Amino acid sequence: MTQMSHLLPLTGLLFLISSTFASESNVPYPVTCVTRGADLLEDGVVVLCPPDCLQWRLSVFGTGIYAAVSSVCGAAIHRGVLGPSGGPVRVHKLHGRYNYLSYYANGIQSQALSRWTASFSLTKPVSSPMELTSETSTTALPAAGQPVKKPLKKPVKKVPTSGNKDCQMDIAIVIDSSNNIGQRRFNLQKNFVTKLAAMLKVGPLGPHVGLIQASDSPKTEFLLTNFTQPKELLFAIKEVSYLGGDTNTGKAIMHTAESFFTQDNGGRRGHPRVMMVLIDGWPSDDLEQAAILARESGINVFLVSVAKPAPEELSLVRDKDYMKKAVCKDNGFFNYLIPSWFSTTKHVKPLTQRICSLDGLLCSKTCYNSANIGFLIDGSSSVGDGNFRLVLEFLAGIAQSFDISDIGARIGAVQFTYDQRLEFGLFDHHNKEDAINALRRIPYMSGGTATGAAITYTTQNLFRRTGPGRNFLIVVTDGQSYDDIGGPAMAAHRQESSPASGSSSLKWSKESAETSQRITEETNTHQTHNMPYTHTHTHTHTTNHMYKYVNISLLTAQNSNL
Repeated sequence: MTQMSHLLPLTGLLFLISSTFASESNVPYPVTCVTRGADLLEDGVVVLCPPDCLQWRLSVFGTGIYAAVSSVCGAAIHRGVLGPSGGPVRVHKLHGRYNYLSYYANGIQSQALSRWTASFSLTKPVSSPMELTSETSTTALPAAGQPVKKPLKKPVKKVPTSGNKDCQMDIAIVIDSSNNIGQRRFNLQKNFVTKLAAMLKVGPLGPHVGLIQASDSPKTEFLLTNFTQPKELLFAIKEVSYLGGDTNTGKAIMHTAESFFTQDNGGRRGHPRVMMVLIDGWPSDDLEQAAILARESGINVFLVSVAKPAPEELSLVRDKDYMKKAVCKDNGFFNYLIPSWFSTTKHVKPLTQRICSLDGLLCSKTCYNSANIGFLIDGSSSVGDGNFRLVLEFLAGIAQSFDISDIGARIGAVQFTYDQRLEFGLFDHHNKEDAINALRRIPYMSGGTATGAAITYTTQNLFRRTGPGRNFLIVVTDGQSYDDIGGPAMAAHRQESSPASGSSSLKWSKESAETSQRITEETNTHQTHNMPYTHTHTHTHTTNHMYKYVNISLLTAQNSNL
């Protein structure tokens, strides 16, 4: 028997040859406007783009040949193979390359990219008509004694990671790119950030990471949604180039707080916002106002200082307390000190754990409550010296609940009878101990009761100069005023606040805690709750982005209950 006898003639077999059956990749695969080339696992696949993708904010890198992190549909529109009504396009996977060019075409501005690990090109899919053939086909059987070859297994498709669901944060990393750090330490900084990003485990359902460089002017390298797969993110960090210039970290924090976390830039509603700021040595500009804006915007600021100034360099540092002023609280949690860029590896895990341990309200729970609190105290004869001392202790209990400092809460006090006396202003005492001692030392005036005039005096004098945050005025009186309260209250309403009427008896220990808690809640959440004393408010924005408030709380105490 010859070898030809092993060939079986298959005659008259009809083959349906069409683009549909020749390859599964010809079946259009529905995608979204933001699906990237890197999300497609097969070469030559035909995708079906939805209509109106031009209305989306699409990331496209390159011209003709596009980096794999580009939006497929956006690149197809840019290339001219897809119209605004959507439709099918074929995606051809290519190797990575250097120098992706930017170009404006068909309503889309593509961006330049120095290098990427994979690319793709796009063509219009060509469908072949179905045709019928009647050809003889032969198939060879294996010769005697030869093993039958098993069909090759298809490679397992890699499913994109969804990310660490226990760390669903939006994280902005601000790195130092100044002359202070230099090229060598800048590369060590990138290695540290790369390890940190790898441990975070980014993904669509996990943390999102963007990066900003601090130099003369801040530069956003990539946004939160540009790279949501670990390998892409790590490569993007490695591609960041050194800038040089001054260490204007405050300017970079301000830039990040104002625009980086917007929904247009990929910020997710309801997700905690974290800003991790890396500084080599010390900043060239002021951090306090920028950090206050970040905190008022609900952003948790972590400051990582590497290689702190040597004693002989301290004279060059603009603000030696910059670390305390930049973070929510100087408690070792939000400020992190690393001795050298050569010993950063052991700090990656603990820093990652701190970032991912946050919940949505952590900043408001642990930060300084930036508030300006005024106490308007009835010193009339009807109160009496003994009860006046109880009032002061009650107010001291309120003050005790706050972190009183230059960047936290401020306390001021006015005593009134027919006359008014400014006991101490909001900027007179810079720590809790001094403020409470000053409160307890207030001498009793005695006299008549003119609460309306006292409200007018306090809003015009005590709150004439305030710090950042909201303004609160707590009025403690026995309830018997010899002048009109409604007029001054309405004037205060037209100026800054919404006063109200009402009264309640004071049980000192309980009311003190509730009053301080009420102010804390108002400071943190900007919401109104029912409490056992009068409290209403309104607000307007000021030019420095801080809220401006006077919240009047009228506490009317009955002498019999004191």
